[in-house]
Amino acid sequence: MPPIPEPVLRGHPFFAGLDPSHLDLLARHASGVAFTDGAFLFREGQPAETFFLINGGSVALEVAAPGRGPVVIQTIGDGEVAGFSWLLEPHRWEFDGRAIGAVAAVRVDGAGLRAKCTADPLLGYELMRRFARLATRRLQATRMQILDVYGHAGTR
Repeated sequence: MPPIPEPVLRGHPFFAGLDPSHLDLLARHASGVAFTDGAFLFREGQPAETFFLINGGSVALEVAAPGRGPVVIQTIGDGEVAGFSWLLEPHRWEFDGRAIGAVAAVRVDGAGLRAKCTADPLLGYELMRRFARLATRRLQATRMQILDVYGHAGTR
């Protein structure tokens, strides 16, 4: 597939304000993809070499629960990002990402970007900063979900 034009990435909320030269570099590592309902974008334990910018549809982030089947941890949608395992060792997916309905996305070659981040520390810092914010938001959402499930079991 041909590279994604830089304006497509510039329009995605995750990359708002990113230096145009970095957007151009990211565009050279990106391609458009589509997933049908129930298709997996990634599977827990498999090598994580990409991330996805969701441009339409929803993706369930889920874990396998023995005896229960998959448990949805969070559902993400248009304007969000799926995957930061490509950035952190051991570069393996920690969850499954499954399409809920049709999903349109941009797949970014994270493995190729890791070398670019080493060569350009400003790019590496900017991506790490953005993905760290993403991880923090996901952790907070999971925290709220746990509080919702278990309620107010006690006071401090």
